[in-house]
Amino acid sequence: MTSLRTALAAKAKQLGGPGVTVRARCLLRGYGVPRWGNLRRTTPFSSSYGFERGTPIDRHYLHAFLSAHRDRITGDVLEVQTSDYTRRFGCRVTRADTVDIVPDFSPTHLCDISHCEDVIPSGAYDCLLLPNALAHFRELDLALSHAARIVRPGGAILASAAGLLPLTGDVPDYWRFSPDGWREKLAVAWPGATVAVTGHGNCLSAVGAQLGLALEELTKHELDVHDPRYPVLTTICCRLPR
Repeated sequence: MTSLRTALAAKAKQLGGPGVTVRARCLLRGYGVPRWGNLRRTTPFSSSYGFERGTPIDRHYLHAFLSAHRDRITGDVLEVQTSDYTRRFGCRVTRADTVDIVPDFSPTHLCDISHCEDVIPSGAYDCLLLPNALAHFRELDLALSHAARIVRPGGAILASAAGLLPLTGDVPDYWRFSPDGWREKLAVAWPGATVAVTGHGNCLSAVGAQLGLALEELTKHELDVHDPRYPVLTTICCRLPR
């Protein structure tokens, strides 16, 4: 049987080239054969993460993360760019401020968080939200240092970082660490803090995200399957020491 398979594979390679060889090998050995359909493409279905189709796939993981930590989004909260997530997921919020490097969204603090020492006082907030922001801080170490500085002892930093997602394109996108990479980075940046770093996703959600599909085009079960080899999004929950 083995010699017959070898002979068939050799004949297929001779007649059809390596593509036919691979297909024959898969068929003979019982491996799955892809049915590409309209997935065989070099351009995505969406170049804006699927916003025009529905909700970007990474938001499934981000929203679940923020919902699970509602109790940390409390008191005086600072969020990057807008206060949308503070208002959506916050619990007993007394102040919802924002910070951004550009004035487009009329932030409370107009500054670069990497150089905010003269703008944002130390220990000014109970919670800092950095959703999908870490990749865009050019001076990442300084940004992480100031993030810890402006949060009160015992307060929280909730952040997320892109993994297997397309680059942003319209703004610089500097850092794409794996969950292990973020653990190493944050252990140095936030010594003494309790930090939980978690990757979310699987090969299907990663492929869907790369192609610009919306989360509504996958089932909740498909999205919730966890495979650590395919982190679509990494979430970070930091509790500063008292």
